[in-house]
Formats: sequence, C-alpha cells, structure tokens
Amino acid sequence: MLPAHFAALTTGGSQQRMRHFISQLLVMAELQLQHEVEPQLLNVDSLDEDREYSDASESIKKKRRKRKKKKTIAPGTNEAEGEGEAGGVGDVTKQLELQTLEDKEREEDGEEDGGEGENSTGKKKKKKKSKGCKGQTDPPSVPICELYPNGDFPKGEECEYPPSKDGRSAAWRATNEEKRALDRANEEMWSDFRQAAEAHRQVRSYVRSWIKTGMTMIDICEKLEDCSRKLIKENGLKAGLAFPTGCSINHCAAHYTPNAGDPTVLHYDDVCKIDFGTHINGRIIDCAFTVTFNPKYDRLLEAVRDATDTGIRVTQLFLLWMMILLVELYTKINQILNHHTIQCLEGEVYAIETFGSTGRGAVHDDMECSHYMKNFSVGHVPIRLPRAKHLLNVINENFGTLAFCRRWLDRLGESKYLMALKNLCDLGIIDPYPPLCDIKGSYTAQYEHTILLRPNCKEVVSRGDDY
Repeated sequence: MLPAHFAALTTGGSQQRMRHFISQLLVMAELQLQHEVEPQLLNVDSLDEDREYSDASESIKKKRRKRKKKKTIAPGTNEAEGEGEAGGVGDVTKQLELQTLEDKEREEDGEEDGGEGENSTGKKKKKKKSKGCKGQTDPPSVPICELYPNGDFPKGEECEYPPSKDGRSAAWRATNEEKRALDRANEEMWSDFRQAAEAHRQVRSYVRSWIKTGMTMIDICEKLEDCSRKLIKENGLKAGLAFPTGCSINHCAAHYTPNAGDPTVLHYDDVCKIDFGTHINGRIIDCAFTVTFNPKYDRLLEAVRDATDTGIRVTQLFLLWMMILLVELYTKINQILNHHTIQCLEGEVYAIETFGSTGRGAVHDDMECSHYMKNFSVGHVPIRLPRAKHLLNVINENFGTLAFCRRWLDRLGESKYLMALKNLCDLGIIDPYPPLCDIKGSYTAQYEHTILLRPNCKEVVSRGDDY
C-alpha cells in the first residue's frame, strides 16, 4: 500500500514530481542504512585495537622474561606506533600507555642487568653510576679518602709560571710532553698533597662556622684538631696532624698554642692567627688565615692576604726575595713583619707565608713554650735519664720528626714529663720553638698557602673559596 502523500502525487498526474520524490526517498534510505552499519564498523575497529593493545602488552612481558634469562638487553619496539590513526583519542591514549610501559620495563631491565637500555628512538640510555658516598656530614666526620674513594682528589689553583729573566713566557711548559710526563710520574705525591689540602679546606670552613668570642683557646684548638683527625683519618705516622694548631693572638705572631690550664679567652678586639697543618705520608699542607671580629682590622688583613697572593704569583724557579713594604692601618704606616728567602726548584713544595704588623715589624722569643720538634739531623746522643729515654721513645713513635706540643703529650697519657723534655732539649735532641712576638700593644696578621712547583705549572694546592 502506497503512502498517502505518494498516492496524492500519483493522482495528480505529475510524472516530474514523481521522479523527484522517488530520488529523495532513495537518499533517505541510504542515509538510514549508513546509520545502522557504522556503529558495527566502529565496534570492529575498537575490538581490533583492544587485541593490538593486549598483544603488545603480552609481547613486552615475554621480552622482559627473555631478557632476564639471557641477562642482556635487546632493543625494544613500539608495536602500537603508527597504527590506528583513525581511532581518535582512545588510540592516542593507548599508545601513550604502551610507551610508558615499555620505557618502565627497559629502565628496570637496565638496572637489573647492569648494562645500557634503549628508548623509543633507539638511542642508548646510560645507566647512572652510583656514588660511593652521599657527601660530608654536618659537623664534618667522613674522611676525605671515603668522600673520594677513587683517589681523584680536588686540585688546587693551577697557574702558569711567570716569565723568565729574559722575558720569555713559560706557557710552553703546559704543553711540553716531557714536562707533562714528569708531572704524571709524580702523580702519587701530588695526590697525597691534594687529599691533605681538601681536609684542610673542610676543617677551616667548619671552624669559621662556630669560632666566636668568649671561647677559650684550648677549646678552639681541641675542637679543630678533633675534626682534622677525623677528616684526615689519622693513622700513626702515615696520616694525621702535621704540627700543633697555632692560635697566636694580637702582638704574638706565631708558634703559640695553649698548654694545659691556659685560661686565655678570645675577645672581640683580638686578631687571631689560625695556623694548622695536615699530612698524608709526611706530605704536609701548611696553611693559615686570620680571624677578627672588629672591622677596624679589615685593611690589615686585606694587605697581608694580597701580599701572600703576590708572593705566590711571582714565585719562579730561581732565588726569590719576597718583600712587601708597607701596610696602612687607620692613619698610620706600618712595615711588614717578615720577609722570606726562598730558593725554588722544580718538583719541590713550598709554603708562602706573609705576616703583617702594626708594630716594629721584628719578632723575638717570648711567653711560655708550647711547640717542640725532634732535630732530624742530630746523631746518636747518649741519654742518662730513664724518664728522658721513655719520653723520646714516645716522641719517635707518635711524631717522628713532625712538630708536637705539650697538649699532645697530655693526650697520650704522659705526665710529669717537663724535666725529661728539658733534658732532651738541653742535649739538642729536641728543639723548642717558643712563641714569636712583636712589641706589646701591636697587632699581627698572617696568611699562608702551600704551592706545588710541578714541572708544567704551579699549583696552589691549599687554595679554597675562602682565600
């Protein structure tokens, strides 16, 4: 039975209208057919994508099991890449999930196998090397040798030798193969100095964080030395402190460390020289700096620090006179305390040390002695006092020819040794080094660095961020 509007068109007798209506009817039927078929096609595509996702996941799991068995890493592929372009947002999401899963699997396999993996672009991803130590503690307690287990200790400041007397540059040393070979031949020695220098840098940085007015000089020295012993990993004569901690104050320029019972306290208007040393296998780092709290001393410290840097800069392989002439403090002109004569030879090590003073610029022995050192050139000397023989054995065993102080003898449990120590000094076996002082009421400052005269360059091995 024909629809009513179809019958109306037929009875109207218009053949043209009949054709037009039939064409419209066919178009509508075609659209309805497409509407019914497309969901089925989409469902089929979705099923195909699900199968691809499942197959890809299963393939990755199989590859992972295979890698673990063979302990090797095979290059991975992204099975979903480039497929399902008509899938829209769902297709992109699945591809991202596959990519993430593959990357995660490769990372895990790379860590387990200890090798290198590949990312989706085929480039190798290097496995991160684990560090031997997490880092230094606060306060410092981890030995430097454990912070750098591979023995590659930080270098100091490397600088070129100054021009020779005839004006020729020394830049050729840096590239000369013979000089570089000589430098490499001494690498073990340089390494010992660098290890001791790194311990010195970390200790003095620690000291600057807590030193303050009101502390006794004994507390300052013992706290510094305790830290230094840990970082250098004290081991008899193989590693330890090179000499007693100097903490000379004001007109006293050097060689003062407190003996037991010394009540001296650090004050706001004091100028305190912190001079201590570390060593590895007898290779000594001798380095010093000055601590002040009153800014009126800043110009004195700056002048002495610049004098030390100048001495380092002009050090050459010939006889050097290091003389710094004037220091201006407040409105007065004052001369430098000391000058050093240094004969420098290639392959040797020197300490460049400068003192500045507001006094006469000359020093003399004064105050109670605290520093001592065995005379390494003395021959056999007969000792009659049994107590002196015992004390010499203690000194030989613990210090050798390194400097020591009375506090260190106390630390070893020695007591009532002053008469024996005096006897060894009188015999010339032990040399005393009393404090060196300028006139009372004056102020002295000090800066010092150790430099390595390497064949191809100079290395200020004790240089740090502080000075």
